[in-house]
Amino acid sequence: MPGPDRRRFLSQLLGGAAVTLATPAWLRAGETIPAGKGRGEDEAYWHRVKEQFSLAPGLILMNAANLCPSPYPVQETVFRHTRDVNRDASFQNRGKFGALKEEARRALAEYVGASPSEIAITRNTSEGNNSVVNGLDLGAGDEVVLWDQNHPTNNVSWDVRARRWGFTVRRVSTPDSCEDAGQMVDSFVAALTNRTRVLAFSHVSNASGAGIPAMEVCRVARERGILTLVDGAQTFGALDLDLHDMGCDFFTGSSHKWFMGPKEAGLMYVREESQERLWPTHVGVGWEGAEANGAQKFENMGQRDDAAVVSMATAAAFHEAIGPVAVEERVRGLVLAIRERLTDAVSGVRFHTPLAPELSAGVLVFALPGVSHGEVFQEVYETHHLACTGRGGAFDGIRLSPHIYNTLDEVERAVEALAAHV
Repeated sequence: MPGPDRRRFLSQLLGGAAVTLATPAWLRAGETIPAGKGRGEDEAYWHRVKEQFSLAPGLILMNAANLCPSPYPVQETVFRHTRDVNRDASFQNRGKFGALKEEARRALAEYVGASPSEIAITRNTSEGNNSVVNGLDLGAGDEVVLWDQNHPTNNVSWDVRARRWGFTVRRVSTPDSCEDAGQMVDSFVAALTNRTRVLAFSHVSNASGAGIPAMEVCRVARERGILTLVDGAQTFGALDLDLHDMGCDFFTGSSHKWFMGPKEAGLMYVREESQERLWPTHVGVGWEGAEANGAQKFENMGQRDDAAVVSMATAAAFHEAIGPVAVEERVRGLVLAIRERLTDAVSGVRFHTPLAPELSAGVLVFALPGVSHGEVFQEVYETHHLACTGRGGAFDGIRLSPHIYNTLDEVERAVEALAAHV
């Protein structure tokens, strides 16, 4: 994207604002971190990246599937704009946020491979999913097909809507730990009928870590005139995305997860040719101007946290400065390292998450033998400062979701902590 000079991106992203005392001395002194391209094997580089986060000393945070910290540049941008509004909340002073929001929209569009007119800045994935669920014309005789591993906002929400409007919801099951991409695609294709109007699935499941070959599934659906909603909560910010290539009609994501951006901000992509098929859920002040501006009409929600909305641009620039490909490679490398070390350290460990890169990303879910995973989840945090997730149900186990602020040293410590409780 047309953005900051990668050699000076930290100081530029801070916009000349005063840097807090919590910021590392090297950043306060104006030193920069080099771009990530071609540095995926350089562990010293990733230690440098970690220094851009205000993580508690000794904490091993591997919970990106739920909530990520923001790097210093994003924090400072949010703080600066928040202080500015609190200093002067006049219409005149806040007028600048209109242009800044459009800069954020352009940055997000470039980041995910879309056009600015196809991007709505929402509050999170849940809001985006429900905007699609409630915005389509569906009724008796119509059918919506879901993956049974979808998040509730792309799952139970359809059931609630169906009770009101009378359409049918059907669910697709896929095999646990499936390594065959063709089999995953076939599971969805077999569920489609001439009544199917929408196919909705998580790009990567938060429950199992399994992923869906979205481009192929969306292609099949498009050929049959079926709309597709891809929940990207576990891939927006983790993978190098191109939504035009993916071919979905709708894509949703949250800033607070892998994107490492401001809280209560998110993205909803609405393909240009599908915009007339989606009714807006929220209509308020400014609707007349938003209606003719593409996906903007889906973010007409009244007063927003302007600081969070416009700071999405800083988060996108942070990712671009490191490089989305480098981020994806690092995330995948950390997950692979955890798998390999767990396999060596814990006899009988069983992975719910496929190994194939086309069927997985940054979420790793596994079952440890002979333990209560809920108890292990608590114990490893209390005794080893490992922050992860314990899961029950069909994918009973531990979920680790590392990100670019994690190091290979932390991978070793995390595996040692888990092995100690088996």
